[in-house]
Amino acid sequence: MVCNEHVPALDEDLKKTLGPATAKVLAEQLGLHTALDLLHHYPRRYAERGELTSLAELADQIDEHVTVVAQVADARVLTFNGGRGKRLEVTITDGSGRLQLVFFGAGVHKPHKELLPGSRAMFAGKVSKFNHKLQLAHPAYEPLGAEASDRDAATAFANQLIPIYPACAKLESWKIAKCVDAVLPSAREAVDPLPPALREGRGLIPLTEALLKIHRPGTKADIEDARQRLKWDEAFVLQVALARRRHADSQLPAVPRRPAPGGLLDAFDAKLPFTLTEGQQTVSKEIFDDLATSHPMHRLLQGEVGSGKTMVALRAMLAVVDSGGQAAMLAPTEVLAQQHHRSITEMMGELAEGGMLGGSDQGTKVVLLTGSMGMPARRQALLDLVTGEAGIVIGTHALIEDKVQFHDLGLVVVDEQHRFGVEQRDALRSKGKQPPHLLVMTATPIPRTVAMTVFGDLETSVLDQLPAGRSPIATHVVPAKDKPHFLARAWERVREEVENGHQAYVVCPRIGDAEDEPKKKKASAEDEAEKRPPLAVLEIAEQLARGPLAGLGVEVLHGRMDPADKDDVMRRFAAGEVKVLVATTVIEVGVNVPNSTVMVIMDADRFGVSQLHQLRGRVGRGSAPGLCLLVSEMHEASPARARLAAVAATLDGFELSRIDLEQRREGDVLGQAQSGVRSSLRMLAVIEDEEVIAQAREEATRVVAADPELERLPGLRTALDALLDTEREQYLDKG
Repeated sequence: MVCNEHVPALDEDLKKTLGPATAKVLAEQLGLHTALDLLHHYPRRYAERGELTSLAELADQIDEHVTVVAQVADARVLTFNGGRGKRLEVTITDGSGRLQLVFFGAGVHKPHKELLPGSRAMFAGKVSKFNHKLQLAHPAYEPLGAEASDRDAATAFANQLIPIYPACAKLESWKIAKCVDAVLPSAREAVDPLPPALREGRGLIPLTEALLKIHRPGTKADIEDARQRLKWDEAFVLQVALARRRHADSQLPAVPRRPAPGGLLDAFDAKLPFTLTEGQQTVSKEIFDDLATSHPMHRLLQGEVGSGKTMVALRAMLAVVDSGGQAAMLAPTEVLAQQHHRSITEMMGELAEGGMLGGSDQGTKVVLLTGSMGMPARRQALLDLVTGEAGIVIGTHALIEDKVQFHDLGLVVVDEQHRFGVEQRDALRSKGKQPPHLLVMTATPIPRTVAMTVFGDLETSVLDQLPAGRSPIATHVVPAKDKPHFLARAWERVREEVENGHQAYVVCPRIGDAEDEPKKKKASAEDEAEKRPPLAVLEIAEQLARGPLAGLGVEVLHGRMDPADKDDVMRRFAAGEVKVLVATTVIEVGVNVPNSTVMVIMDADRFGVSQLHQLRGRVGRGSAPGLCLLVSEMHEASPARARLAAVAATLDGFELSRIDLEQRREGDVLGQAQSGVRSSLRMLAVIEDEEVIAQAREEATRVVAADPELERLPGLRTALDALLDTEREQYLDKG
């Protein structure tokens, strides 16, 4: 283990090594502040000088910053403006495709002298499209091969692996490589986080060697060895953090909550008009077993859209009320909080009217608390909570405010976890006399490895059966551009459903009010078609009301409406008065109107796979079959259309979440999408590296059980501090 006085070389600000200008770009553009950060900025891929890298893949990377290695095929200078303006056009090739480079004005002379036909170089720039052709305008370039004089040197040069780094417009890949060269000697001082027995037992190379080999490999085997080692670091350090969180939670005290025989839960079960599915019974048992222990439950309840999660959560809440405690359900939006409040009071009937005339003796009060409530209603709700009159409260983050106090908070249910920050969950937890039990619900199916990585501090329960009486949902792609008559038919289908007494949703990506008008940029006619702003609720609603759905009662719902107006529209839609609801994704979670049978999603290619699956789950919730139509103008061969075809082909959310993950970068899943914090996973791919994650979890659990404070593993503690800086720690702190 290296002495700690050496570590500062790795923690030193890059200004000292690279100078203030370069350090500023690295910090602002790539989030790299220290030598250690830069050492963990791994090459995205490696180009072989002897081999041409692929230009064929650039079509999918419009507007992205790319680095390519290619050979100049031809170069010509053109004049315009009567000879006053000059343009240099260079065509480069790599065997797989051709690409045009353009240089203008005074910038023409140097590349004209250096980029001669037959010469090779690395080029970096932003891919754009002009006259149907891909091009790089004013790319930066670095000629290759000038220094290779004799044959041996030329061979060594040709076989060298060139690291291509994730770059940005202000700093090309080869400049980043030079920055890495400057800090690479300090890699010798990197503290190895893996316990020696684990590293040797798994045949992994030392960390210092891995860092040298990932940045400056001699062979492809070097890259493989380095990747294997660095993946283990990421998986293991993350799993240790989660194992420590689980260990700490298991030490916390909690009040065991057992339902009273003949109490509220029994009374509720007795009046249920149906039997619970086998899955609901199994999951309920897991939850009741957790609630009966003297340390807090931390459970993630995953369930397909419509699998009956709310019913399971409600029974858990009733069990806690039975035992004398209170339960709080936290929803991400007011619409959803009101919806939950409505459906829970309906399910409970007179049991939700404890202490009121006509209420049941065994009942309790179920109160709603949201930011837009009037003062008198709010005051009453707060009073009911502090006195214990209300056993169940459902609300938005208004529940977290300082003023809100509970008589005895025993259970917190968080709906759609990914919409809540960690601080908010912690604030609600701190309102219990002892830490309350926690149940996190999500309708986004999460593959096992992601659950282990993102929610590794929670035990997981899965509901994968649909309750009896649920209808299947048929999904079809509507290619609006290739086959406009398909879209006309889609609106006829909506009309037919409404005329048969049902209701419909039309979902658009944008609202279309003054606040979200897209900024106007000059663009060619073709770009206009490709880059047109997403379809908007207000425009589509107007077109439908005037055209194909005239006379059907079309209304809109979106996030910037006044809360009272939103609730009014939602209430009238639930009551069947509004037949067609044109909305943004505010309806994505929890909106439950069993009479809705059809959903049309406009510009469906602008939504993610999991989001489309979530949206579609809003139809087919009654006994009539559901229909979901995915409208897209994208070309049949495009990746976007392949995504839509995948959604249309299966109703299995777990399968779709896998497809979704494979198509997105891991960082989206683990980083910004969940927490606003940049993902610390650079090398680990949560889908491909399932085995590494599962093994790392076992090892981590073993290490933490033997040494919770990691006193015998100072290297691992240092890595934990570095990798899980305070923000990341907070993010992991889901409990």
